[in-house]
Amino acid sequence: MDKKSLIEKAYELAKIQYAALGVDTDAVIEQMNKVQISLHCWQTDDVGGFERPDAELGGGGIQVTGNYPGKAKSIEQMRADLDKVLSLLPGKQRLNLHAIYGEFGGEFVDRDQIEIKHFQGWIDWAKERGLGLDFNPTCFSHPKADSGFTLSSKDESIRKFWVEHVKRCRVISAEMGRQLGTPCVMNTWIPDGSKDEPIDRNGYRSLLKKSLDEVYAVDYPEEYMLDAVESKLFGIGAEAMTVGSHDFYLAYAVANHKLICLDNGHFHLSEQVGDKISSCLQFVDKVLLHVTRPIRWDSDHVVTLNDEVKMIASEIVRNNFLDRVKIGLDFFDGSINRIGAYVVGARATQQAFLIAMLEPTKTMLAMEERGQYFERLAYLEVLKTRAFGAVWDYYCLVNGVSAGEDYVAEIQQYEKAVLKKR
Repeated sequence: MDKKSLIEKAYELAKIQYAALGVDTDAVIEQMNKVQISLHCWQTDDVGGFERPDAELGGGGIQVTGNYPGKAKSIEQMRADLDKVLSLLPGKQRLNLHAIYGEFGGEFVDRDQIEIKHFQGWIDWAKERGLGLDFNPTCFSHPKADSGFTLSSKDESIRKFWVEHVKRCRVISAEMGRQLGTPCVMNTWIPDGSKDEPIDRNGYRSLLKKSLDEVYAVDYPEEYMLDAVESKLFGIGAEAMTVGSHDFYLAYAVANHKLICLDNGHFHLSEQVGDKISSCLQFVDKVLLHVTRPIRWDSDHVVTLNDEVKMIASEIVRNNFLDRVKIGLDFFDGSINRIGAYVVGARATQQAFLIAMLEPTKTMLAMEERGQYFERLAYLEVLKTRAFGAVWDYYCLVNGVSAGEDYVAEIQQYEKAVLKKR
């Protein structure tokens, strides 16, 4: 029996298993089309960008480890790598760009001078592939971020520089959304903070609020762009205080109708981002996710199918929040094949959502409301033994991408034919 026939046979058996629990697997596969993941462009080149060839990564504890062969060294190489990644993922995804990935024609264009023309090539590339784009200001790896403060800087010239940068990023984001016909999510994260105990926490936060108010003074149609703000617990060199804390940004998002970005690497390891989603969505319209895998905190390891990611997905699916949650990845690993890192991380995230959709939520909710906690626990345990992998392989098959471990050989061949020749 060939592999296609094996996958179809296994799926038919899994379909019967899940039907016994009241789950329609065909409907689940159709529902998976709603799960669009925004792939972070910076995994291809270790967050280097193409602004300056001699640029050094820095700010807010950002660090990429490893020097595995094959790093993308040009936008052409990056796009080729992204095409390869997309060819190995079922469903339709998006691409998330940082501002340092513009096409600057070999000239240095400072960040307060970037324009739509520097990203038109990306818009055209995305349009050809039917993809949406998301965007981020790059408030790090720049001489004007060396003090540790950007939008909250007490140096007015520096603060104004970064305000102008983020304003221009919003113009670019709105144009991306307009041309592509899907809202561009523009997420603002800054590295601002203090290594040791500051006296004037309030002063810095007042300046950040002032800067954000200036940045968001112009409204853009929501069908073109959505604004998000992202917190961080601490960074290397900013251990004592981050200006943009979770409390600050959540309050700002609620008061100003912005998305709150929840990065599951940006909180204390005992906190669960999955538990925050339903709380935040009581007060904001939408949430942006940055899915990663922290080890000993925000180390941005490749996402795997772990309990934290499964909880995030289950909270979204159980509550029908897919239309209110934007899903993005944020990790960078230069120690392994970068294409492989993308595909493992994206597939693990997709698999978490598939598992969540294969749950008989209504049945277990009824148990919970009747106080049948043993029965609820028993069903959760039974689900762990069900063959979701057979459904996943079939989902890959009907989307025309490699199922099971077959994608590994495809990436190895790409490495041999492309990456090792760079």
